[in-house]
Amino acid sequence: MEETKSFSELLNETNLMPQRFSVGEKINTTIVKITVEWIFLDLGAKSEGYLDKKELMDEEGNLIIKEGDSITAYFVSSRHGEKLFTTKLLTSKSVDDFLFKAYETQIPLEATVEREIKGGFSVKINANVSGFCPYSQMDTKKIDDVAAYIGKKFEFIVAEYSENGRNIILSRRPLLEKIEQEKKIALKESLKKGMIVSGVVASVQKFGAFIDLGGIQALLPVSEMGWSRVEDPKVLYSPGDKVEAVIINLDWESNRITLSAKATLPNPWDEVVRKYAEGSVLKGKISHLTNFGAFITIEAGVEGLLHISKLARGKKIKHAGDVLKAGEEIEVKIEKIDRENKKISLDLAGSDKDTSATGDEDDFRNYIAKSPKAMGTLGDMFKKSGKKH
Repeated sequence: MEETKSFSELLNETNLMPQRFSVGEKINTTIVKITVEWIFLDLGAKSEGYLDKKELMDEEGNLIIKEGDSITAYFVSSRHGEKLFTTKLLTSKSVDDFLFKAYETQIPLEATVEREIKGGFSVKINANVSGFCPYSQMDTKKIDDVAAYIGKKFEFIVAEYSENGRNIILSRRPLLEKIEQEKKIALKESLKKGMIVSGVVASVQKFGAFIDLGGIQALLPVSEMGWSRVEDPKVLYSPGDKVEAVIINLDWESNRITLSAKATLPNPWDEVVRKYAEGSVLKGKISHLTNFGAFITIEAGVEGLLHISKLARGKKIKHAGDVLKAGEEIEVKIEKIDRENKKISLDLAGSDKDTSATGDEDDFRNYIAKSPKAMGTLGDMFKKSGKKH
């Protein structure tokens, strides 16, 4: 049977260089031994590093770690070569001493949010001591639901300790900002433009939805939510929804990430030429109306323009809304398909008459590109031939 190694022998086998620690210094280390009261840490030197076993026990008194696990700890003090560490400052009989050390070293302590008071929260540190945490220091984001914090236990740092402990200001913000910064650094190494990412909807606005990617928020603009026109993003997304999207823009200098959900979906325009032919008649829904015509949804993500000249029929109308209503179904005929520019021009079904108007043709020509084979106007022909008219 293999002989059990002593704690000092285990320390001698470590590769960490011996070092001096300053109060509050943070280290990442390994648990090498657990005794009845103490947990011993690998410091890479002959001197012992230890912390109170109670710090790493759950509410039922069970250890939440084991020998060989890696942990983060803070240096508190050194006596006779023995170095005391803590994972967070726990209150004890000498609460004033611990609070003052927490203030000096900025080591986190655990405390429970009791109630809302003027300007923030009353936070219970132990049975006899409470501190104050301003609204702005409870979280990195705006607090909309105060009740969500009441009764919860969090880690705080002591931002201010004065009047012999009668004035104690607590803050979570620096701890949260540090966590967010560490997550951001990790994301910078992993996120790339063009990759598909998964996230959770944090909030929904008129212009799009903010997606939490696990440490940083990205914007999913309303124009990138799908191939169909989206009038109200809140119909599609709610806070907490899971989303898969493609990163289409990554700007770390401005901390801006832009996503596209529609990039993960088949492009309906890839099938337009195969499914539809010029001259065919079909039904569509009026999606929106303008002063130069009506946009008709043929299928999700595919719209055509029914120009106002096709609606006038010799009458003077200033807006497509004068004769049509959004949301109505209408029978139309496909006049032209411009697959390259993803545009379809429509006419009313059953109309074989040329109803071109002169007043609004500029808008129409901006929508449907000229054919490269067009001969041009009569004036153009005269100019080319050098004749005057």
